[in-house]
Amino acid sequence: MPNYLGLDGFRFGWVAAWIDDRGGHCFDYSPGLTRLLAMPHARAMIDMPIGLEPSGYRACDLHARELIGPAVFLGARRDLWTFPDMAAANRYYWAHEGQGRGVSAQLWNIRDKLREVDAIMTPVRQATIGEAHPELIFWNLAGRIRLESKTSPRGRAQRVALLKDRGFTKIETWLTQRHGTGIGRDDLIDACACAVAARDSKQFVGDGKTDPRGLRMEINY
Repeated sequence: MPNYLGLDGFRFGWVAAWIDDRGGHCFDYSPGLTRLLAMPHARAMIDMPIGLEPSGYRACDLHARELIGPAVFLGARRDLWTFPDMAAANRYYWAHEGQGRGVSAQLWNIRDKLREVDAIMTPVRQATIGEAHPELIFWNLAGRIRLESKTSPRGRAQRVALLKDRGFTKIETWLTQRHGTGIGRDDLIDACACAVAARDSKQFVGDGKTDPRGLRMEINY
């Protein structure tokens, strides 16, 4: 029975949720991606940019931001992880691309995970492992409307309800089992959303371009 895998990063590594065509579902976590991606799967979606240009903003990020707002980080670039600190990165980008074209603290803080994903991805692997954005997925599942903030009780309840409707009936129990793992509540919810996209998504935003390594720059939802 095919498994559909969703992955999201958290402070100590990665959390994965999966669901199969019979409705069986579970979650796991690991410091690295390798073991989680070794689990048999028909398709996987990961909440992390795949396909990076050395400069500028990706068209898929700009399009996604038009749809769901600032939940989409702009400025994911190849080799961001090579700068010694965020200030050095921003000095470089401001000098070469203009003021205001630097990186946010949120993007800087995921630079090692950007590198980890980039290191394992190839055009061949991209046939079954894609990039997704949980907020874009939830926007689509909710009938293309923006939900309340995911940090609010109502926003969280909206997202949990959408996941339960799509087969993740154990999500509320899982949220009580994550304590002591370092997995944030939103990390587990987002991994489940990515698994739903791995199973159901037939849409993406992007301009069809590939990066210097031949990776398509697109966000599935």
